[in-house]
Amino acid sequence: MEMMSRIQQALATQLQHAGSASAPPRLIAAMKHAVLPGGARIRPQLCIAVAQACGEDAPALTDAAAVAIELLHCASLVHDDMPCFDDAAFRRGQPTVHTVYGEPLALLTGDALIILAYQTLARAGSIQPLRLAGLLQTISDGVGAPDGIVAGQAWECESRVSLSQYQRAKTGALFVAATCAGAQAAGADPSGWRGLGECLGEAYQVADDIRDVLLQAEQLGKPAGQDAHHARPSAAHDLGLTHAITLFRRLMQDAIDAVPDCRARAAMCQIVLRESERLMPQSTCDRAVREGRIASAPAPLRIAA
Repeated sequence: MEMMSRIQQALATQLQHAGSASAPPRLIAAMKHAVLPGGARIRPQLCIAVAQACGEDAPALTDAAAVAIELLHCASLVHDDMPCFDDAAFRRGQPTVHTVYGEPLALLTGDALIILAYQTLARAGSIQPLRLAGLLQTISDGVGAPDGIVAGQAWECESRVSLSQYQRAKTGALFVAATCAGAQAAGADPSGWRGLGECLGEAYQVADDIRDVLLQAEQLGKPAGQDAHHARPSAAHDLGLTHAITLFRRLMQDAIDAVPDCRARAAMCQIVLRESERLMPQSTCDRAVREGRIASAPAPLRIAA
């Protein structure tokens, strides 16, 4: 099965579990609105790709880990969009949950998605029970305090914050969870995959900072200029666009170099290359050079033989 279809089917199955006849209909509708059709699904893609690279032997457990990570990501977006944070009117090109269903139900939707993530892991745990504890720890570390996405969001409420610490928590932590959980779902040592998640996660946040400055809302699928509006830490503002784009390309190159030697190394590197072009297309860099917004376009990424 093609990977995106596999992810969509696994997500739909878990949402179906939540949507029994006894559930509040508007809550279930809001949960589906938050998750489907979705974005790039890069975190579950990474989780599955790493599991396959490690000789995947329990696909249902891999699917559960991938779905849990995506549900937790979607929950964070629902909460992030609410008026107490970004007050965003749209996400992924459609109205945000709170604008359609109201703030109380949006808050509950995020909570319900968090719980559904752990229900998903619990349902699959009997497949390989000895792997479940490690998966729970890895995924929880990517979400909670001290260094998960909740902590990353909380750093926005502090008067002083390290940009790299903020980026590692807000975005990087769940990427680390994705790569490490993929290995654990396949019964492999996750330590060799941590570097890939760290580099990709930080690069993803740097790209988000750059895109928030360079692109329009229609291109982003969400409001633009949010970092400046909310006075949030931003690589684009702190480093300038030229240095931020250089940092993004260096991190993506580091991600390629961090892919361990395995039978699927070439395929994993291609995922990184595709994400680099999707997040920061060469055409966008070229246009920024023409407009005088950056000094020069960065060099292309390379895959070592």
